[in-house]
Amino acid sequence: MEAVIPLESGFPTLKSDQYNDASNHDMLCDSLNTIEERREVASVKIGSYQQKLKQTYDKGVKLRPLVPGDLVLRKVVGTARNPVWGKLGPNWEGPYRITPVAGVGAYRLEDLDGRIGHRPWNINNLRCYYY
Repeated sequence: MEAVIPLESGFPTLKSDQYNDASNHDMLCDSLNTIEERREVASVKIGSYQQKLKQTYDKGVKLRPLVPGDLVLRKVVGTARNPVWGKLGPNWEGPYRITPVAGVGAYRLEDLDGRIGHRPWNINNLRCYYY
């Protein structure tokens, strides 16, 4: 329902004259019935927008699949970062050599001395190493 100003209760206006309780109730029921449909339409629009956004972003990405033997830098994350260095410390460490592929987008690394790492690394945390 819509709020009515006290002035409108004493003086008839177009809004208060044409108000019909039954039709107002029907309109409220109709809007409640269509709310699920509106949510589905909004969800489809959001999905379409996100897909277009991803396609636009992926246009600028140049994929370079890594193969065993490539040299990469590894991102310094978590406890590997020395707190004494603060924010001026190195963000990347390495170089490391890629050993067999651990999964889609995941690689096992070994340092140049041949020591193999204990866990696989995601491609997002690796950068190609060029001399």
